[in-house]
Parts: sequence; structure tokens; C-alpha cells
Amino acid sequence: MLSVDFCGMQFSTPLVLLSGCVGFGEEYTRVKGFSNRDAGAVCLKGTTLEPRLGNPPHRVYETPQGMLNAIGLQNPGVDYVVNSILPSLDFEETRFIANVSGSTVEEYAEVTRRFDDSPIDAMEINISCPNVKEGGVTFGNDPAMSARVVEACRKVTKKPLITKLSPNQTDIAGNARGCIEAGTDAFSVINTLMGMAVDIESRSPIIGNNQGGLSGPAIKPVALLKVHQVYQVCRDHDIPVIGQGGITTAEDALEFIIAGATAVGIGTALFYDPMVCKHINRGIKEYLQRHSLEEVSQLVGTLRLN
Repeated sequence: MLSVDFCGMQFSTPLVLLSGCVGFGEEYTRVKGFSNRDAGAVCLKGTTLEPRLGNPPHRVYETPQGMLNAIGLQNPGVDYVVNSILPSLDFEETRFIANVSGSTVEEYAEVTRRFDDSPIDAMEINISCPNVKEGGVTFGNDPAMSARVVEACRKVTKKPLITKLSPNQTDIAGNARGCIEAGTDAFSVINTLMGMAVDIESRSPIIGNNQGGLSGPAIKPVALLKVHQVYQVCRDHDIPVIGQGGITTAEDALEFIIAGATAVGIGTALFYDPMVCKHINRGIKEYLQRHSLEEVSQLVGTLRLN
């Protein structure tokens, strides 16, 4: 009942654990009762060609109904991930999606190429990270650059490519069109919103990077609208969407599915409730039974506009 088809991959549930929130798939495994099996897929931490130390502290700051983060893509580099981390993952447990990050088009392509020669199930192209000073959001806010990155990655892999779109742009639907033409197979919508927090005593930004990505319930209304806008472009091309941004309950997840998401991403909620996926799955199943629906796909994009 909960399984969904996503780019030819069978997800056991419509839930996806989002990049940066579960490390490289092992972050919560020591928590009693937690299981990656509660998610249809797990997005691994953002990975670059070479190792990165990330941004200076502070890198995380709690805000009303949300969280600012500016980790700065700290990671051990793609070769270490492919050679040392991927062999430790249980690919029978769930699907694993690599998060491809970079500072140049060429770096995105090379990281994609190295993941292509690995057991990873799919790749998420992170062209919308708001907490690094180069690349990232610069690519995501420029439709032409977004398409260039997708096109370069498409040339070096036949595995599913999921383009992660930034909400910090004027026309997210237009950007989506360009990425479809460039060869993306799916989208994840949205990445975090740009935000800032200020220490009034020192009169300086609390986040070491000055700005960071805002996630959590505070961004949910924005995320819902963006998912709906992207879905209008995707539905005629059979392009699925992972909807994400502030999902903490089954009701939240169902809103995103109705707005057009085939799957939904869980991120910030995991920090205060590692068992949240069990609750959300249960709630979705109860909703489907209550409305005499046999599968999640029957609900996707059923929003009735006024």
C-alpha cells in the first residue's frame, strides 16, 4: 500500500531521509528502534570531489519553528565514500541516493562519474546549497547554469538523476523545464531557504558563514507552493518529485503528495524525533484506508484548485 515507483526504483514507502540529516546512512542506527527500512530511500551526505572541512562554527542555530545550518558540505571526498562507505551499506534494506556537490560544472560531472561506477541507486544533483560560498546556490538560481550541470552529469551516467531545486529563485518552474530538457529524471523540491540570525550583543551573525539554510516547519508553506509549481511542469513528462520542507506529520506528508509529490523528504524532524517516519507511515496508511485508496500514487497531484 505504501510502496511507490520512483524513476523505476521501488520505494517501500514514500518517505526519503534527506541529505545532511542522516550522515552516510548510519547517523541514527544506534538509536533503539530506528531503521532505514522505514524509508523508501536515504539520501547520503553531500559529497564533493576532494575532502572538505566545511564552514567555521557556529554551523547550526535553532530558530522559531525551524533551524539554520551552514555545515559547508563537510565530507571525506567521493573516493572515500565509494571505496569505504558504500560497501558498508545494506542495499537490501532501502535505496541509497548519492548527493553530488561541486564548485564547478566539471567537478559535478566527475563526482557523478565516480558514483556511476558504484552500487549507488541514484544521484541527487545538489545545485542549490545555500551555505557554501562558491557553486551551490549560484548554479541553482541561474537556469542556464542549472541546465549545464544537469547536462554534464547526464553524459556520464545512466543512473537516475534527481535535481535538487532552490527556492531562492524567481521562476522555479522555468528552471525545472530547462533541467528536464537537459536530461534530469526527477526533482527534489525544495532545498533550504536563505536565512540569518544576529547576536545583538556582539552585533554579528551567529552563523560562522554569516548566512545559512533555513529548514523546518517554518518553510512548509513555501515548499508546498514550489512543489505544486514544479509538478505543473513535470506531470506531462512523467517526471516525479520528492517534496520536502518542514514535514513533521502524516498530514504534512499528505499535503505534499496531493500537491504533486510522488515521494516526500524527512529532514529536520529527525533531529527531535528519530522515530518520526514510523508515525508518518502509519498516518499515511490510515488515510489511504479511510479514503478507499489502494496506493499512494492514486493521491499524487489530486489538488483541487479553487
